[in-house]
Amino acid sequence: MGFILVYITYKDMAEAEKIVSYLMKNRIIACANYFPIKNTYWWKGNMENGEEIVSIVKTKKENWEKLKTEVKKIHSYEVPCIIKLDVESTSEYEDWINSETN
Repeated sequence: MGFILVYITYKDMAEAEKIVSYLMKNRIIACANYFPIKNTYWWKGNMENGEEIVSIVKTKKENWEKLKTEVKKIHSYEVPCIIKLDVESTSEYEDWINSETN
């Protein structure tokens, strides 16, 4: 058993809500949190600065491959940031994650 947190960045809140809604409706994730962020990164040889939205979504470990595939299909970025974090929690919370996802 167990579950994961997945850190995903988006160009704006509309895209974040669209993708998270898709993942929720398909029961790939149990829930999501959103945060506005500022960033600095290298892209095609240039240092860029900008603002994005981050979501941290929760799902069971078995959904990792499906989540990556589905996000890549509908994300606007050429190289979307999709990072898996293995975590531990209370058994009750883990049970809830597992009961809310396919």
